[in-house]
Amino acid sequence: MKIEKICKTLEDTKKLAQKFAKLIEQDGCFINLYGEIGAGKTAFVKEVASAIGITEKVTSPSFVILNEYHSAKIPVYHFDLYRLEHEGVKTIYDELKEYSEGQQITFVEWAEFSQNQVPFDHIKINVTYEDDDSRKYSFEGFGEKCSMIVEKLGK
Repeated sequence: MKIEKICKTLEDTKKLAQKFAKLIEQDGCFINLYGEIGAGKTAFVKEVASAIGITEKVTSPSFVILNEYHSAKIPVYHFDLYRLEHEGVKTIYDELKEYSEGQQITFVEWAEFSQNQVPFDHIKINVTYEDDDSRKYSFEGFGEKCSMIVEKLGK
């Protein structure tokens, strides 16, 4: 299942993130984020985290690889694979798999460095710039649970 949403403003992005948050805040989800630098990956993560009740300041984990947030009823883990690139991702692959299990929300920015070798259930979000400065968010679910989340998001 794949859907696309266009966000013309930050308010549109906030509304999309809030709707997405409602669909994942109960059981959690593993989310791979793709997109150019500045496309809006971290902005989307911040809005989802806010919508589920995270009170800590959400920042890009570019230099630390992983940020953890525990102030809501479900923990949020936010990875950034950019500095690891392909070889480095191999060293934390098992750890990423652990973050796909259980009741938590895991975001992975620069998931393209994982060479799309994520066999477990997840949602792929690709963020792209549009000509008019809006953002296109493409959601694709892999596995039954994640496909259902994407389907509900499209309604």
